[in-house]
Amino acid sequence: MAYAIPKLPKLPKAGKKQVYLVASGDLRESANRVCWEAQQAMEAALTEAVAACGYQLVRAHPYKPDKGHGFISSQREGMEVFSRLDPTARLIVAEAVWQYSHHVLAGLMHHKGPILTAANWSGQWPGLVGMLNLNACLTKAGVPYSTLWAEDFQAPGFRKNLQRWLEKGTVKHDTRHVTPLRKVEIPAAERRLGQALAEQLRRQKAIMGIFDEGCMGMYNAILPDELLAPMGVYKERLSQSALYYETIQTPDAEAQAVRQWYDQAGLRFITGPNPDADLTDDQILLQCKMYIAAMRIADDFGCDLIGVQYQQGLKDLLPASDLVEGTLNNTERPPVRSRDGSRELYPGQPLMHFNEVDEGAGLDALLINRVHRTMGQPVETTLHDVRWGDVDRSGTTPDYVWVFMISGGAPPAHFIDGWRGAVSERQPPMYFRLGGGTLKGVSKPGEIIWSRIYVQDGRLNMDIGRGGVVQLPDEETQRRLQATTPQWPIMHAVLYGVSRDQFMARHKANHIQVVYATDARSADRALLARAAMAEALGIRVFVCGTKKDGKSWA
Repeated sequence: MAYAIPKLPKLPKAGKKQVYLVASGDLRESANRVCWEAQQAMEAALTEAVAACGYQLVRAHPYKPDKGHGFISSQREGMEVFSRLDPTARLIVAEAVWQYSHHVLAGLMHHKGPILTAANWSGQWPGLVGMLNLNACLTKAGVPYSTLWAEDFQAPGFRKNLQRWLEKGTVKHDTRHVTPLRKVEIPAAERRLGQALAEQLRRQKAIMGIFDEGCMGMYNAILPDELLAPMGVYKERLSQSALYYETIQTPDAEAQAVRQWYDQAGLRFITGPNPDADLTDDQILLQCKMYIAAMRIADDFGCDLIGVQYQQGLKDLLPASDLVEGTLNNTERPPVRSRDGSRELYPGQPLMHFNEVDEGAGLDALLINRVHRTMGQPVETTLHDVRWGDVDRSGTTPDYVWVFMISGGAPPAHFIDGWRGAVSERQPPMYFRLGGGTLKGVSKPGEIIWSRIYVQDGRLNMDIGRGGVVQLPDEETQRRLQATTPQWPIMHAVLYGVSRDQFMARHKANHIQVVYATDARSADRALLARAAMAEALGIRVFVCGTKKDGKSWA
């Protein structure tokens, strides 16, 4: 029998000195249009830099006049773009904005030529965040890649690294700040505690409530069940449609009670009359209902922690979830009772929430909660975007100060003056059409432990280190807010013993997990106890940087 054998078109062959450029964008066309100008500027600078190295940068997909941008804006579009490319050619993924990694991940997983991810050093749009997410996705997928970033693409250091990648197909960075846990001496008390908590988790088990997976194409944020189960951690896969239904069924009176609690606690809402541009009381009421609904569904399924996707599933149905998320992560929060009113849900503790369903952050929060509660340390956690960083223009500190910032949902326990230092502003319409308020504040000075759990080589890994939050003058804080997203909560973070470029070279996520400790010594002990717990659970652990005093962990 004769079959119609498909004949595939012959793929083009890139020139010897040609380099492809692709740009992954947002699924939301409003964001793509607004951010396109910044992407154009970065691509022009990168094109010049590549040319100065003796190569030609060729855009692999055209500008789309009908859309008003030149981003790849869907997975299907990304597949079609890559199907027309020489699979052995050098390829740069250039990111000046937030992007959905799955738009290009399929193509990159099959690409055989050298891959470079590149970002400009700017806080304007979350390009650095997008690149770090793509790096983490490629790491999880086992795809080799190199990565570069720069404030100025004409800088000699950037040009040198770019030349090396163009000629050799790879570029490496300094990661001497990373110490495998096996080289770290853990005191007996902290080791015993970590091991005991690990065994307790295995025996008694925990449930992660997952309100839909894979937020905004974050392949890296999905932890395989088979890696979680041996630790005693299991997923309860919940639907955002159930959360929506429970939200709209919640009585107005119960939501009004939550709003009244916020007002009495000192949370300040900045409201206005226009729902398309302002935060309105109706939006806030829906957020209060979502908070109650999330608590009740978590209780229904016995969840120890939950994550809500929101984007994209709920964005066209409900206001932003960030006010809900920051509230859930705080010990002091509006009480919620069971539907029959007989009992308070999760009294005296946070209901741990991992923003954007980032399961690596969720698992980490679970470990933090167990360790810190036992040690009498603060249990409130949050994940921040690694948004940007800069020198302190006020001269308050000589240290490099990172801008850690999340989309609006940090716990008030992290803020200067707590709830009274918090404000709720309308989410930017570009990302959040239906509005909703953020939970915004400036993080208080103090000692922190930062960390990240990620997938590499088919297993779970943890990077963990120490740092501090510094208090900067209001003028410097405002400069940083205006250079990023002023509606969102901000943390001025210093990482002990880790330079800017060392961190960028190593970090395997767009998010970073942070938790406070009461003092430096307690933070060191809590870090070691959590590292011991993670190791006992089968996680490969690396301690990054130094202690506060600059001493090595080894």
